[in-house]
Amino acid sequence: MTSRRAVLRLLALGAPVSFARAEGAAQSVPPPGPCDVSPMMLQVEWRTAAQGIDLRRPRFAWALAPRDPQLRVLGQSAWQVIVGRSAHAVRAGRGDIWNSGRRPGGALRVTPDEVLPLSSQSDYWWAVRVWDQRGRPGEFSPPAPFTTGILRAADWRAQWISDGPDWPASPLPPPALNRNPPSAPRPMPLFRREFPLHKPLRRALVSVCGLGQYALHVNGEPVTGSVLNPGWTDYRKSILYDTFDVTALLRPGANVLGVMLGNGFFNVERYPGRYTKFVGRFGRPKLIVQLRLLFVDGSEQWVVSDESWRTHPGPIVLSSVYGGEDFDARRTLPGWDRPGFGAPEAWRPATRVASPGGQLRAQNVPPVSAARTLTPVAVTQPRPGVFVYDLGENFSGWPVIAVRGAAGRTVRLLPGELLDAEGCVTQRSAAATPGDAVWFTYTLAGTGLERWQPRFSYYGFRYVQVEGAAPSGRALAGEPELVDLSGQFLHDALARIGTLETGQPMLQRIHGLILQALLSNSFSVLTDCPQREKLGWLEQTYLNAETVFYNEQAVTVYEKMLRDMMDSQRPSGMVPSIAPEYVAFIDPDGRNSAFRDSPEWGSAIVLSPWAAYRYTGDTRILETGYPAMCRYAAYLASRAQGDLLDYGLGDWFDWGPKPPGESQLTSKRLTASATYCRLLATLSGIARVLGHGADAHRFARRAVAVRRALNRALFNPATNQYGGASQTANAMPLAIGLVPARHRAAVLANLVADIRAHGNHVTAGDIGYLYVILALMHGGRGDVLLDILTQTTAPSYGYQLARGATALTETWNANPDNSQNHFMLGQAEAWLYGGLAGLRIDMHRAASERIRIEPQPVQGVRSASVRYQTVLGEVVAAWDKSVDEARLRLRVEVPAGALATVAIPCAQAELVREGGRPLRQRYGVLHVREAGGRTRVTIGSGQYVFDAPLV
Repeated sequence: MTSRRAVLRLLALGAPVSFARAEGAAQSVPPPGPCDVSPMMLQVEWRTAAQGIDLRRPRFAWALAPRDPQLRVLGQSAWQVIVGRSAHAVRAGRGDIWNSGRRPGGALRVTPDEVLPLSSQSDYWWAVRVWDQRGRPGEFSPPAPFTTGILRAADWRAQWISDGPDWPASPLPPPALNRNPPSAPRPMPLFRREFPLHKPLRRALVSVCGLGQYALHVNGEPVTGSVLNPGWTDYRKSILYDTFDVTALLRPGANVLGVMLGNGFFNVERYPGRYTKFVGRFGRPKLIVQLRLLFVDGSEQWVVSDESWRTHPGPIVLSSVYGGEDFDARRTLPGWDRPGFGAPEAWRPATRVASPGGQLRAQNVPPVSAARTLTPVAVTQPRPGVFVYDLGENFSGWPVIAVRGAAGRTVRLLPGELLDAEGCVTQRSAAATPGDAVWFTYTLAGTGLERWQPRFSYYGFRYVQVEGAAPSGRALAGEPELVDLSGQFLHDALARIGTLETGQPMLQRIHGLILQALLSNSFSVLTDCPQREKLGWLEQTYLNAETVFYNEQAVTVYEKMLRDMMDSQRPSGMVPSIAPEYVAFIDPDGRNSAFRDSPEWGSAIVLSPWAAYRYTGDTRILETGYPAMCRYAAYLASRAQGDLLDYGLGDWFDWGPKPPGESQLTSKRLTASATYCRLLATLSGIARVLGHGADAHRFARRAVAVRRALNRALFNPATNQYGGASQTANAMPLAIGLVPARHRAAVLANLVADIRAHGNHVTAGDIGYLYVILALMHGGRGDVLLDILTQTTAPSYGYQLARGATALTETWNANPDNSQNHFMLGQAEAWLYGGLAGLRIDMHRAASERIRIEPQPVQGVRSASVRYQTVLGEVVAAWDKSVDEARLRLRVEVPAGALATVAIPCAQAELVREGGRPLRQRYGVLHVREAGGRTRVTIGSGQYVFDAPLV
């Protein structure tokens, strides 16, 4: 290390700052002047202008906007929230529902101390004002609305109805399809209810759930642009409903509510020739609807689902969440969902049926929406009468067609991820066969140009094979003309909160590959794939948590997935590997298979909520799940032998000499026990956060016992190797913190040596890959990670790209017999965002460490930048190198109300202002220290530019 101190310059200083008094100091009169900050981005239960809030103590949140972007070290010293029944009252500063009064502190997310006197299906407004870091008060924000759903079960006036007597629910089935003979397809029902409005209307709110899925129309118009509602659950335990404002859709006189139903996961049957993953039924498709009408004169009226509704078979003649959808336009009933519809004698009364058993809960997850429309990049004709449309990307969604032809002609659409040698669509990657496939059909009504898309079935695909119609200009006489075909990319409408630019083409393409897989598998649960299974395999909810939270605001999805895990947890405490558990993977002898009970999967009930908490600081998810977490920890303890676990799937799909499957290179004892230790240490931290001190000590002691047992049994101190010396075997103990301190460097060296010996390729699988990323990142080996990520031979991302992948594939070598759009092995985002660009978020840390910027400017990458919307506001970290790569310039933006620690790869640096003048605290730099070969600078809010030598 050189004795001459390097010079680290702070550029673009902006205005000096004036610091607030120390916390706890005596109250004094604030200095004159305007408040430096104001509240923005107001949310209730993580939603803007939320509809359907079903909690009486909802969470209110905001961020801070600076009065002047040039100001630094801004903050909030106090806050006040008011909630009222009218916007007028709140605008005037009156909170007739809740007035928190002035509360000291910098909290940007608050929960009322008491239960608020809220009513079901009602409108409310709220506002917040804050005091800045010098104690100066600001104005109240403009009123923000929110609407309640059904707050108590007794407030449901509606009844569940169906188109006939209910069907018995099936027991939780094993995936043995040969035990289930095919069923005859059954048309899906339509429902309608006509009602009059004789008085001026002030407000109309409808709460609705249709199972498996529904589409609600009011006077012929859809109430929402979202699709595939509601999100799927274990309907015996939880059922999600939506609330909508339909005021603008109603009119004086006659009005109609119309509902279409699809089977979804509520009724999964096997149909002739159609693929399905399993067969299971919760009952006959059914719905519940409650419309509250509020009139100008103060009176109210209710329209609810009951036997007064009418039902009729609809034009969807086959509905399968797996096998596709068939639509016969000749069965369409024009005007069925509008007033004045004729032929009422053909519609029979609806039948009242029982609830499936689950508690009705407001759907707080952003709904599935059509995010993008993809148009063909090529159209081919591999054989007569067969046309293949290439949409250019592998995505989750459905095809959309415009077709013209004679009544009764049928167009068949076969979606798929790949083409066979002939150029036809193949579904081999989704485990389907020609006799067991997925397709959509549309039978024409013969009414001119007809437009159609499926309603209740989606798929993962890039190509669409069309039979029964030809593109415009190529149709034979009498053959239907396919005027247009496109694809709609469907996924949860989660807010995109992170953007990444790496300045390196391969890394940018990898980022896109991972993001495409993430979006394609966001459907109220994180599915494994959008074609073959569509199931919520749990391991990725925590192993890919960085990937999720760096890109999407997914906290409500994680809260919903926690509920799914809790609903699926068995009486023994065991957490199945998928949730909702629609299919139980049970061995022929009746015992749970490794696919049902594996510690690396079940531990998601602890590790996933912890990940959500670390990115948000919101303890609600920990409070909700804590009892179930403790039950699962007790279950694992009952399975342990000598404090270690030795069962499960292990490092699934690792890269070894045999075809991928259960772990080949790493013992299940190591992956299961290391995960168990991580779970116990995390649960100790959760207990500490929640104030359960005795539990925290108990779980910490158990974690120590497991760590010691693992090191005794699986660590060789003479060779500094774990288990079978695989990459996963060494990486997991490093990343989790199990390696004795004096051996860490040697174990890391062994990991690097194995990667180098494999030509800079990874051999880790589903479980181990994250830990390889973290071990190298935290070990300062970004150079090794770059070498891994830029490989173009198998196994690698580059090989997937070279094979034409546009989303992550299930296997490292893009095997065409496996899924080509799979949410697995996407953990490179942890380094791309958190290592290369350098942004790390952990709201569990001290205030100055919650936002850390620690870039790893590896040789071969000239720049990287990230823009990220934290719960505190937007953070920017962007660096680039000089032409000779001798200096690094780092631009940082920290949101008002936040602190950040910036770790610059420049040891023994003297921090100066531009021009060489000493840097004083009043310019926003609160602390400077050296650690780990870096200069660490703690800064307040504002914009900063650092210039440093690269040594």
